Amino acid sequence: MKTAPASVLTDITREADVKMLVDQFCEKVTQDELLSPGFNAVSRVYWPQHLFTMYNFWSAALFGSKSGRGQSSPNDLGLPLEGPHFQRWISLFDATVRENFAGPKAEEAKHKALNLAALFGPKPVLAAH
Repeated sequence: MKTAPASVLTDITREADVKMLVDQFCEKVTQDELLSPGFNAVSRVYWPQHLFTMYNFWSAALFGSKSGRGQSSPNDLGLPLEGPHFQRWISLFDATVRENFAGPKAEEAKHKALNLAALFGPKPVLAAH
């Protein structure tokens, strides 16, 4: 995918932008050799429902929309919870934002994805003394 210059990119300002972000990101996930098997073969994600959940989650996260019902869990969002998978998920999300948007909400989206990583990602194991 070709990236537009940052001066041409606009910020995430409306629900249609959230939908485009989610659609572009999920397209990357379904094409990714590391993540695709987990979503498609193992978890057997039902994509129409998953996309709806993701639209609602990111709309609520970025705009405070009330379209989503309840809180999403890592499983609802399709977050892979193992190290390399989780790093790839974050990397693809960050790349999708950077390729399509620039501005405060775009930065907020990337920051919130990193917060999800910190909240739901693998926890470091402390060495025993």
